[in-house]
Amino acid sequence: MQRAEWLCDRDYGGMNDVPQDRPPARSSAGPGVAGDTVAEVLNFAAPRRLTVDDHMFRAGRTSFRLQLFTAPGQRAVAVATQAKDEAPSLTNVAESCAAVVWQQHCPDQELPPVWIERQLSGAFGGEPDFRLVTFGESEPHQVRNPRWCTISAEQVTRLVGGPVAEDRGDSYVPPEPEVQSELRFEAMALWRLARPRPFREECLSDGRPWWRRWTNRAFQQHGGRSCCWYHSGDWHRVNDMALAALSRAQHEGVKPEDMAQYVREFAAAVGASEWEQTVLWTLYCPSEAIQPSGDGYISSGFINGQHRVQAMRDAGVRRTVVLRLVWPESPAG
Repeated sequence: MQRAEWLCDRDYGGMNDVPQDRPPARSSAGPGVAGDTVAEVLNFAAPRRLTVDDHMFRAGRTSFRLQLFTAPGQRAVAVATQAKDEAPSLTNVAESCAAVVWQQHCPDQELPPVWIERQLSGAFGGEPDFRLVTFGESEPHQVRNPRWCTISAEQVTRLVGGPVAEDRGDSYVPPEPEVQSELRFEAMALWRLARPRPFREECLSDGRPWWRRWTNRAFQQHGGRSCCWYHSGDWHRVNDMALAALSRAQHEGVKPEDMAQYVREFAAAVGASEWEQTVLWTLYCPSEAIQPSGDGYISSGFINGQHRVQAMRDAGVRRTVVLRLVWPESPAG
């Protein structure tokens, strides 16, 4: 095994895309050495020719622009440039990217190409700049223990003996944007909700026989009971107001995050009681709303809302308002 004795003039500790001097996922931090890495690498400065300029080079799941500068008898220099919307980032997969370039484009060289990254997202904080990546260990077509340090555009130009492009290239093809889910308030029939299992009030226990539950649906119970807060109001009136507010809000284009305040004003305007206003708010506050779990037509459980749903079932309510995670439909064809 060959050991490359390199050291960065500055290390960067941190999380996520910020490289670490001793990454927790790697067992070895590499040899301890002394010296100025950028200065040492500049000892390789020589006129080189741009032999590869691949705007869409791929190394595994990673894409980047690869500029490879070579010259007879000189070590190759690779400049990898990545846009902000490309993933995995060059920082996270530096070893595998450098190894692929070494194997594909300069397999006969004893040492890996000098590896320089440029991330246009400014992944290290601040403006995008060039980063020299040095590796603590290497063997044929494999490198380990990366360290990062700044190298200026002028120093990169000096190293390769000519201009180096700093952009992503005209042939760059941005990846398709990821499909994003969204939270949406919807009307839903109670029979589509999983059987709730409330735990706070004994009167909410769903141990009633099937015929009692059928009677509740057939002969809807209006008004309230004195046993607990959940049973103390008219769930039919509340859900009528909730569904009316939802219909009006959808017509007016109210965003889900604005629904709680919208319903407060709606409830006051229609003369809702204090209990009704509170329940309406819980139905439309994102942290309190009834959220069924599961992607099926009939939910598999609850993220939130079991006690209210049970009280609605006891009153024979047929439809209520829920908050669901919705994925956009795929385009036809």
